Amino acid sequence: MPVDDVISAPQSADLLIPLIPGVVFQFHRSHSGKMRFSYLEGGGESLEHIDRQQLTADANPLIKQLTDSDYPKIMSAIERSARWMLPLSTRFRLPFPKDKPRWIAVSAKPASAADGVIWSGIMMDITEQVAEEQRLRRLCDTDPLTSLPNRRKLMLHLNHLSSLSARHGTPFSIMIADIDHFKQINDRWGHLEGDSILKQLATRTQALLRCEDMVARLGGEEFMVVLPLTPLQQCHKLANRLRDAIANYDFGIGAGQVTLSIGVAEYRCGEPLDSLITRADQALYSAKDIGRDCVCLLP
Repeated sequence: MPVDDVISAPQSADLLIPLIPGVVFQFHRSHSGKMRFSYLEGGGESLEHIDRQQLTADANPLIKQLTDSDYPKIMSAIERSARWMLPLSTRFRLPFPKDKPRWIAVSAKPASAADGVIWSGIMMDITEQVAEEQRLRRLCDTDPLTSLPNRRKLMLHLNHLSSLSARHGTPFSIMIADIDHFKQINDRWGHLEGDSILKQLATRTQALLRCEDMVARLGGEEFMVVLPLTPLQQCHKLANRLRDAIANYDFGIGAGQVTLSIGVAEYRCGEPLDSLITRADQALYSAKDIGRDCVCLLP
């Protein structure tokens, strides 16, 4: 049958809509704020456990229940679309009784109605797309060996903290930690053992610090710890605690075989981040120069 004949054939839409991996809908919001779906049809699992009759009569409570923490975002998108007659485009997580939530994308066009606004559009399951986006984001932000944040994510975090510091006058400090004689460890025990030590160090450091602190891998055997709301002297104490814990931890080659030299510095309000990192680097070099397995600071 020619394509034109299929499109113009009676009931072709009724036959096609159940095959679509999404939901076709018309959604109405009155001037008083009452919301309801005047039309809601489609394929997939999205509607199987949803009370369609309630959505048709009064969708307000069910929308709040189904969108959960995404509810304010959904309502803001609806309000913006209604006020300016702009296309409605948003996404939310739809809970399932016996499975993980699914990500749903909404795309609809508004039109004025006698007693409010009516949208005609489609909802699509984009769970796999969101999962791929998250995977790519992790690749962009994560060191593949240690699973720590990489330099890119670290710099974004430092920029955020420096903005907060400038706005509110809050302190933050950083440590730069380097594994002492790491080349000798690789030469003696092999690179696979060296990689294992780097991964263990990442895990151990995260466990020893606070949940708000960030540990990132700068490269090689060098790491940075970022401590929000932490002045220099407190950072120095935390660095010594970390250094001591690592020195007494057995990484599989004997306790005391892996030690850290650490340089610490506190952010000076308004200074370039390059300057902060340089000062922490200089403190690290001082720690190396005076014998390693120690902490140095630069005020």
